[in-house]
Amino acid sequence: MKTHYKIILKVAAAVLLLAPLSGCKKDFFDLKDRNGVDSRIWNDEGAIQFFLNDTYDVVMPDYPYEIAANNVLYSSDEDKLSASDATMQKALGLKGLLVSNDIKYIASKYQSTKGDNKYFDIARCNTAIKGITESSLSAESKRKFKGQFYALRAMTYFDLTRLYGGVPLVLSPQDPDNVQLQGRVKAAECFKSIVSDLDSAMVLLNGITWSDGTERGKWTKSGAAALKAKALLYWASPQFNPTDNPGHPFDAARWQTAFNASKEAYDICKAAGASLVPNYADIFLKEGTSNPEAIIVRSYSSKLAKRGQNVEAKLRPVEEGGTASAFTPTLNLVRQYTMKDGTPITVSGSGYDATLFWLNRDPRFDATIAYNGGPWKLSGRAGRKQWAYTGEISEGSKVTGFYSKKFSDPELAKGAVTYSNDFGGNGLDWIEMRYAEVILNYAECANEVGDLPLAKSLVKEIRIRAGIIQGSRNYGLDLAVSKDLMRKLIMNERMVEFAFEGKRFHDLRRTRTLHLLEGNIELMVWDTKTADLKTFLETVNSNGVRNRDTVNVNNKDTFNKFFKTSTAIVSGTGAFTIPDYYYFFALPSTFMNSSPLLDQTIGWDGGTFDPL
Repeated sequence: MKTHYKIILKVAAAVLLLAPLSGCKKDFFDLKDRNGVDSRIWNDEGAIQFFLNDTYDVVMPDYPYEIAANNVLYSSDEDKLSASDATMQKALGLKGLLVSNDIKYIASKYQSTKGDNKYFDIARCNTAIKGITESSLSAESKRKFKGQFYALRAMTYFDLTRLYGGVPLVLSPQDPDNVQLQGRVKAAECFKSIVSDLDSAMVLLNGITWSDGTERGKWTKSGAAALKAKALLYWASPQFNPTDNPGHPFDAARWQTAFNASKEAYDICKAAGASLVPNYADIFLKEGTSNPEAIIVRSYSSKLAKRGQNVEAKLRPVEEGGTASAFTPTLNLVRQYTMKDGTPITVSGSGYDATLFWLNRDPRFDATIAYNGGPWKLSGRAGRKQWAYTGEISEGSKVTGFYSKKFSDPELAKGAVTYSNDFGGNGLDWIEMRYAEVILNYAECANEVGDLPLAKSLVKEIRIRAGIIQGSRNYGLDLAVSKDLMRKLIMNERMVEFAFEGKRFHDLRRTRTLHLLEGNIELMVWDTKTADLKTFLETVNSNGVRNRDTVNVNNKDTFNKFFKTSTAIVSGTGAFTIPDYYYFFALPSTFMNSSPLLDQTIGWDGGTFDPL
């Protein structure tokens, strides 16, 4: 392999101070040498802050589906797949394998949109760390700025490494006209660098606090500790630590290291005041100091120019100003919610009713899933019901069986739903890391090192907050009598706790369980028993409301009088296989073509590089 060869790769050129920085002091950026950076900017906190803000903009993750380059990463059985979602279907192996260009995390052009070139983002961090170190800033200012840049660089390399395995590791500024990169290094070197950067960030950011009004979303010691624990969890997981690969013997010590980091992150976050938001449905509605669960955040606003997002429009039904074009639950996800006492619906005696399947479920079901005739407060209408039967008067052919309530502001008026002309939408912050994830990462590590009681006590924290009752099975935890069963319970817990938060696909990849998606992707089809009944339901009565809004779908006889249900298989889904090499993506061809010295990942066309 050519791992240690030097390569000339202009794609990663440190183009550092482009048009977005023109708002800073002009004399700092009116440069004679356009390939360089005037070192004076590193002595000016305002200039550095502007540069840092721009780096946050391109590095920090967003809501799923906000960035086209990331869409493929959110493919899972939580989301509806359709014939138009070709790339997402490829990501699951449903319509052939991904070609190199389908993932744009590395591209052979300077970054024009978020996700185009991660090495551009890394170059920003490298240059800033060096410039700030050599500046005349106070020690306090240096540690404040450097801590954030270290964390941002670690996050970028973590994103790259979990997708591709070992990648070129660049930790110093490069000459834009003569970029000298090492070839792909071992995954171990990447994780070592990620952990080192986060250790640095934890030290540098220790004791630093930010104002809620103007500095929300900046890195903290808690955030760095949480990401470090997560990175080490990935390094210990089967994607990077397989149990059946002779070339890479299983290393149990990695789980102990991940456990130690997870405990540290849990303790640091808790000491800093982190806690679970009491009401699960409020998690994304609370912002700033009112949300003690938010650990790593990308801040948004509906009132500040160019600081919004369009999530509300993508999940709301048409009658409420949306398009319901994303975040569409499948029946596969709906079945994963346990009963209210934590018992899976497949367990005998669980009390599950296949007709009124929404009754007595894990309360996170009602907080997340909108179903036919179920309550969904929108535009401030507390008694509003959502209807989803075929051809119904409000949505018509757009009905897909379920809607997602998560990320929606129930008080937002219909006319303010769409983000356009740089304003509008709900402006809710994106929470990349919640305290709940810190807890579940810790629980998973505890289980893997053999501490089943601790793992259960941690999951119990999550289930109690969710509203699950103790019942006769200790919140359902008594059913997990072994490490294997607890591992399965934790993965299911993550699926429902983080539904639509972009965790599921990565969880399936890191645990090498993408095969769990083999089979059909199912949707629920609701329909009225007869055309006459449909007409009756949609008729406005003497009280000025449609008759359907007076129907109690929780009464089985009433439901069966008006409705019938069936399941539908999403076109193009079905049985498929997951080859082992699929757990690491191929480097995009545009990146590969930039140099003959880069090796492609084993398994992909012409691949010789072992991603581990």
